[in-house]
Amino acid sequence: MTSIKDVAAAAGLSVATVSRVLNDHPSVSADARARVLAAVEALGYRPNAVARSLRTDQTRTLGLVISDVLNPYFTALARSVEEEARSLGYSVVIGNADERPDLQDHHVRTLLDRRIDGLLVSPTDGGSPLMLDAARAGTPMVFVDRWIPGVDVPVVRSDGRAAVRDLVAHLHGLGHRRLAIIAGPAATTTGRERVEAFREALAAYGLALPADYVGQGDFQAESGRRVTEGFLALAEPPEVVFAADNLMALGALDAIRARGLRVPGDIGLAAFDDIPWFVHTDPPVTAIAQPTGELGRAAVRALVDRVEGRPGASVTLPARLVVRRSCGEDADHAAGRPSPLAQSPVRRSTP
Repeated sequence: MTSIKDVAAAAGLSVATVSRVLNDHPSVSADARARVLAAVEALGYRPNAVARSLRTDQTRTLGLVISDVLNPYFTALARSVEEEARSLGYSVVIGNADERPDLQDHHVRTLLDRRIDGLLVSPTDGGSPLMLDAARAGTPMVFVDRWIPGVDVPVVRSDGRAAVRDLVAHLHGLGHRRLAIIAGPAATTTGRERVEAFREALAAYGLALPADYVGQGDFQAESGRRVTEGFLALAEPPEVVFAADNLMALGALDAIRARGLRVPGDIGLAAFDDIPWFVHTDPPVTAIAQPTGELGRAAVRALVDRVEGRPGASVTLPARLVVRRSCGEDADHAAGRPSPLAQSPVRRSTP
């Protein structure tokens, strides 16, 4: 098996110089760096990561625990995290919590036992003692998308309140007054925040959010289907259903179609967390888009700052409304142009 001594001999340099090149030390000359890299390539040398971690107390590995790997939003987030980490010289080990606090803590514990340098987590709930203990012990950690109030670590997330206000203004302009929401889990910050933002946006137009128009989901498709079935069974169903994430929106669409109803002719549908599929549904779904790639990259940079001894900063990025045709918009409106529907509502009901 090729060793670092073999690389040094092939390059005609000392083992210490080879080590500095492999660890990207700035004091190495360009000529020495080129000779070492040429020898590494010729010999097929691969550094022993385990041995190096024992010497440096670093593994150059980050842990990422995401809430649901089947959710396209988190899949895209994980991809951007992995790409940014790789560009900074780190590998990423991913754990899927599947929206289960016990599975989340299992992955966190396993990653910590494997001596990762830092941890990115999108918490499934706000009551994990393990997460609190890890933060207090000084584990470099960053929360991404969701966070646990009271845990003093950087948070990288999007702010959807303005986008939710834009959505409600858009729906109001289309003439809709009976607006319902499929909420995410109340144990998550995003679950609570999106309902609060929706309620506040409705209040600005003098609209209430009756208890019958708030359905408790869990950020998974089956709950979106179940809640929407309940909405459709009401004596006065909502005119538009706003799903607080993309999977619940797909479940809502299934429930609507199972009843033989049409979107948007019979009921409108909007979603938080835009995904590529929404362009291809019939009709394309109006949605709130988060800057997923930017969030993943910012989260990695904040975590690497902490790992390397620099203060990591929290980052908040704006979400935005993407108007399509699932709420009664015409082609001009969906293309972003002023719509006559704003002046001639498609349907009206008493606030």
